[in-house]
Amino acid sequence: MTEQDEVAEFARLFRAFLERMHQTPTGIARENLRDRLRAHLEVEPADLPVIAATFPPFELPNVQLALESWFDSAEVIGLAGSDRGHHSLGELLELAAGHGRFAIGAVDYQRVAVDVGVEMDCVAFGFYLGRRGEDRYAALLRAANPQFGRITVQLEVLATSKDAGERLLRALPDLIREHNVFRGKVVSFEPHDFGHGVGPFRLHPRPGIARDDVVLPDGVLERVEREVIGVAEHREALLRSGQHLRRGVLLYGPPGTGKTHTVRYLLSRLPEFTVVLLAGMSIRYVGEACALARKLQPALVVLEDCDLIAESRDHLHGSENPLLFQVLNEMDGLAEDADVAFLLTTNRADILEPALAERPGRVDLAVEVPLPDAAGRARLLTLYGPTLDLSPAVIDRIVAETEGTTASFAKELVRRAVLLAAEAGATPGDQHLQAAAAELLSARDTLTRRLLGTSDPR
Repeated sequence: MTEQDEVAEFARLFRAFLERMHQTPTGIARENLRDRLRAHLEVEPADLPVIAATFPPFELPNVQLALESWFDSAEVIGLAGSDRGHHSLGELLELAAGHGRFAIGAVDYQRVAVDVGVEMDCVAFGFYLGRRGEDRYAALLRAANPQFGRITVQLEVLATSKDAGERLLRALPDLIREHNVFRGKVVSFEPHDFGHGVGPFRLHPRPGIARDDVVLPDGVLERVEREVIGVAEHREALLRSGQHLRRGVLLYGPPGTGKTHTVRYLLSRLPEFTVVLLAGMSIRYVGEACALARKLQPALVVLEDCDLIAESRDHLHGSENPLLFQVLNEMDGLAEDADVAFLLTTNRADILEPALAERPGRVDLAVEVPLPDAAGRARLLTLYGPTLDLSPAVIDRIVAETEGTTASFAKELVRRAVLLAAEAGATPGDQHLQAAAAELLSARDTLTRRLLGTSDPR
């Protein structure tokens, strides 16, 4: 026997082995997929057209809930066979009919986070055999599996009539919106571990920051509140007067002055808003973020450190325009009655200004979050160190010594004072705050000050 004959014989035997592996074992009566679908649909399933739709991977729980709400009644069945996930529904039906493969088996489930500390068991591979009125459906739902090249949630539907299948797919967007588990949540987009595109959400607890915990110069916070919160509170009056609800607010200033803290306060004030957080290169998902914001409005889209992407280009999406331009275009593309607020933060307004000037009207309010003044630094010491026993004289001295420092510097100053007191086994007080200030303001902590947003306090 030649080497070529040996290879051919091996291939024949291997094919036979695979065929036997997919046959139902002797003595075990397992229902075939084709037979089960034919019994439910009361027609030959291979004669029905397959209608398909795809969704972003994070929509899996919402697609499932939407699907379940469509049916008057339904059961979920799984499929046996190790390679079932590599075939389309049409191919599964053909293989089941021709070779008796793919017996009914267990449903594959995937646990998906739907809130902080809350998970939902979602169908990762399973058939919904459902009824709605006189119509019967067999819907195959699959989760995204980027490791094997499937980066979307896939839904393939057989229905007893083409019109019935199309009615289901037309109804799904509204049902997904109605039953969306992410409404009113704080989420951030994550990339896939494999391949390109957006992956699952990361869910975050909503901050609980009181107004008194925000230390800004007089009038600054009021301007931001009016633009973000005031528009939400008076949306009906604005719409009656023909005014748009879409708004963009830019918070700019040196690092460590409280821009992110201010954003977190706004999130606390708007608990009914869906919040999408984008930072760094995840801003490339601004299209998906805006689509979600439109769907789940009222919504906030938070874009942190926009200066980092002012000149970056999103080559993954085939764009040669700076990512910032894409952000601004998405902002402009929202309908005027869309109750969506964009909150942008930057440490380098000088980098952003040319782009904002080139595309006017996207940002309605730009507010500087400056270094805290003397009164602000005194308030920060009280805010961050409520357990410190400090005399007015020492507070005044520390405030004078720390001119030009940031809110982050004040927070670290108090923390270090408490640590020094703990090491000494004492109650934190004046001497510990003074010792901490001496350390942080010394020449050896120059880099520390820079990392806290402070260059060279006087």
